[in-house]
Amino acid sequence: MAAKTPELNASSMADIAFLLLIFFLVTTTMDVDTGIGRVLPPPPDPTVKPPDFKTRNVMNVLVSKSDRLLVNNRPGDINTLKDDVKEFITPHIPDNPDFPEVYEEEIPLLGKVYRSRALISLKNSRGTSYKMYISVQDKLAQAFTELKDELAMKKFAKHYDDLDDDLKKAINTAIPARVSEAEPDEIGVK
Repeated sequence: MAAKTPELNASSMADIAFLLLIFFLVTTTMDVDTGIGRVLPPPPDPTVKPPDFKTRNVMNVLVSKSDRLLVNNRPGDINTLKDDVKEFITPHIPDNPDFPEVYEEEIPLLGKVYRSRALISLKNSRGTSYKMYISVQDKLAQAFTELKDELAMKKFAKHYDDLDDDLKKAINTAIPARVSEAEPDEIGVK
């Protein structure tokens, strides 16, 4: 008579495998790609003619396929772009013809403030690297953010991020982030 081999009860193996799977799913970190947090405006109404902008009110920022910058048809530098944009969008009083037009407006919660008609026009080549594109977008956002923070400190003695929603809305009205992004193009920089 042959000895019987004892059987191993494997009925709970599926449960253990499932628990291990859940453990590793919960404890594993995943790399998350970050993007640009931006709320896009609705598509323009094709029946409405876009407003005309005076040349002095527009700062043209062009990015070539070799990641070079042209700012108003002059070579630009990513390291100074934020400061260049900030200087451009800051209302210059009295109305300086070398900068965008300035006008005074009464804004609820802020009172009378000077506003600039500045517009940043961004255009990039199809060959522009993603890193450069994000860097340019970041510098533009930093310029508007710093200007908003300065106005918040001046008017309310608080940083922009510390304001309530109504005060933020008033600051955003005074300093709108006017950035026009054109369709990618083949831009050559000499």
